[in-house]
Amino acid sequence: MHVSIAGSIDRAVDNAVLLECTAFQIFTRNPRGWAAKPLSSKDIASFKEKLVASKIDRFATVAHMPYLPNLSSPEDDPFARSLSSLIDEIKRCSKLGIPYIVAHLGSHKGAGDKKGIEKLVKAFTRAATDTPDDVMILLENTAGQKNSVGSDFEQLALILSQLKPAKRFGVCLDTCHAFAAGYDLRTQKDAANTLEKFEKSVGFENLKILHLNDSKGELGCNVDRHEHIGLGYIGEKGLAYVIKNINSKKIPIILETPIDERRDVFGNIRKVKELA
Repeated sequence: MHVSIAGSIDRAVDNAVLLECTAFQIFTRNPRGWAAKPLSSKDIASFKEKLVASKIDRFATVAHMPYLPNLSSPEDDPFARSLSSLIDEIKRCSKLGIPYIVAHLGSHKGAGDKKGIEKLVKAFTRAATDTPDDVMILLENTAGQKNSVGSDFEQLALILSQLKPAKRFGVCLDTCHAFAAGYDLRTQKDAANTLEKFEKSVGFENLKILHLNDSKGELGCNVDRHEHIGLGYIGEKGLAYVIKNINSKKIPIILETPIDERRDVFGNIRKVKELA
């Protein structure tokens, strides 16, 4: 699950253990602002100690970039601020011993895909140069919103191919985003076809984390709205195939599902285990 760090960052491990997780994702700070409080040496030590005690594999832990940065921005100031935020997040992950940071690819704001990709490549290359090499940057596929970059698997592969050094970069595949972008996952056959397209374009060797989410929107809606597992437009059949396929490849699965009166976090974890 994506777990809360409320109270202190080491509480994330407590929350993951409480949910009987074998993998978890966090924000390392408040994701809705630009400012980040420095990590104290006490919090870093406590996070690492609790992680070792939890028996959760370090390579099944991942952090997610905050919401505000736009690494495809054509505007100089927002781009510089976004790059600075990415560099800071990678350094925070390195201190915590978290091996992956998931990055949204952003919006070119009407400047066109080519310009957006150029800015993205510039940002990621600079970030890789200016940070410790023990954190891998994961490019997350988008839902295909207007002006967004990276909803198409082939475009994702194109971006990835331009990033050096290659060992610093990988991919996080989100099932809701893929479905919203037009990749069908509703049946076992549909899911197999979509994963085959992903393999041909991006390659499973580059897939380090799967975000498992159902979709509140219909196929090809280009709207990023996550739903409880099996209760959205993707449904149980296709998601069951995805879970089994990804499990066979030993790739960690993270849920970013809602919490409401219909189902809580435990309910979604139970459902995924049932489908697995």
